[in-house]
Amino acid sequence: MSIMTDFQSLGLSETLLKAVEDEGYTTPTPVQVQSIPPLLDGRDVLGVAQTGTGKTAAFALPVLQIMERRRTQGKRYIRALILSPTRELAAQIDERFDAYSKNMDIRHRVIFGGVKQNPQVRDLNKGLDILVATPGRLLDLIGQGFIDLSKVEFFVLDEADRMLDMGFIRDIEKVLKLLPKKRQNLLFSATMPKSIAKLAGSFLNNAVMVDVSPKEMTVDRIEQKIMFLRKADKRRLLVKLIKEQKVERGIVFTRTKHGANRLVKQLGQSNLSAAAIHGNKSQGARTKALAGFKDGTIPILVATDIASRGIDVEGITHVFNYDLPNEPESYIHRIGRTARAGRSGIAYAFCDDTESGYLVGIQQLIGQEIPVDSQHEFHFIGAIPKPGQKPGKVKDSSGTKKRPRNNNSNNSRGQNQNRPRRNSNNNQGNRGGNRSNTTRNNNNNNTTRNNNNSNTIRNNNNNSNNSNHRRRSNSSNRNRNEN
Repeated sequence: MSIMTDFQSLGLSETLLKAVEDEGYTTPTPVQVQSIPPLLDGRDVLGVAQTGTGKTAAFALPVLQIMERRRTQGKRYIRALILSPTRELAAQIDERFDAYSKNMDIRHRVIFGGVKQNPQVRDLNKGLDILVATPGRLLDLIGQGFIDLSKVEFFVLDEADRMLDMGFIRDIEKVLKLLPKKRQNLLFSATMPKSIAKLAGSFLNNAVMVDVSPKEMTVDRIEQKIMFLRKADKRRLLVKLIKEQKVERGIVFTRTKHGANRLVKQLGQSNLSAAAIHGNKSQGARTKALAGFKDGTIPILVATDIASRGIDVEGITHVFNYDLPNEPESYIHRIGRTARAGRSGIAYAFCDDTESGYLVGIQQLIGQEIPVDSQHEFHFIGAIPKPGQKPGKVKDSSGTKKRPRNNNSNNSRGQNQNRPRRNSNNNQGNRGGNRSNTTRNNNNNNTTRNNNNSNTIRNNNNNSNNSNHRRRSNSSNRNRNEN
């Protein structure tokens, strides 16, 4: 493919070129250069690209141009369906369609859960050309008879890997069955594991592959730093960095929703305004938090990975990986929130002694070691990965692997071996003169348990029926299990 340096060379119409110019776009991004021409030719496209690469315009512009070229008569019907995993991302896709189609006779709508359906139903009844939706609300309204997908000409599955992570595979399969066989398909995913390749193969036809490597993007304009410390010192270091660097727009990533809520409260106690955004928040709360973050009234947003891909806000200067992600790819998505639209940014990663394996996996993925900042006052050498440490292996603070909590983990070694251990726990405080009473109680109250133990007793004591032998067998089993 020849190098294209402007949008006009991609084959866009004058109407769309005017919209692109009004949005301040000058040079198409790599994903736009590779996607728009084949889409205008009617080809299916399989794209590997994360948010922030310009992929929304990569599929929205050609879809709008083809729809304008082939106008329909009569009542409007859904011609394009864009499926997105999160409410925020769906809303932002719809905003982009609104911007690009402002000079066109196109009617679009976004629908998602967490809000009342009545306004969405009213717009659906009026007739739509483009529908942007999350899977749950889409299937809900289809079930109620408000949505007909039988005439869809374009199907876009965005953030496919996140869709699968969130458990939407069954919903996607249901939607695919409702679509007409003749249509143009687009699938975009930040990563391409086997599960996504399999999904793509199930409905894409002779697709053009577009690959914008996220590894290269992480090193361009983002300054990265890793800081080793104890878990108990993370909050203090975060507060210190935010205040010293006068952060006006930064995102802090936590691993859990509870952790996000707790951190917002702790930041508030340090006179830092912050808001949390994650899956348990109501749509109203999420919209309010994102609006405050965009207009600058809330300088710090604390988010989980589920919400991270829906955050497409310009001017984010700092990203803090408060908890390192257990999926290396998530690190790329997180730090990609900054250094957008040609700007620079900085990404800090906090690593405590339970997260060193996650760091190993991240550095293997991006193909480089992240520079270490050891000059901060909380530096802890015990959190540094050990030589030869494998990715993803997390150890507790003592440096040993944690034992599984399931008491039945030894069942495979023999029949009911966990049973004598339970007797051992019951009798541990009565190994002296009360042993006979304990044995008598066990015989009275745990007939089934002793019956279950009989196989083990017979195997170890040559089928002896003597009660003294039985007690010795139980003691032997107890010692073997305890060791």
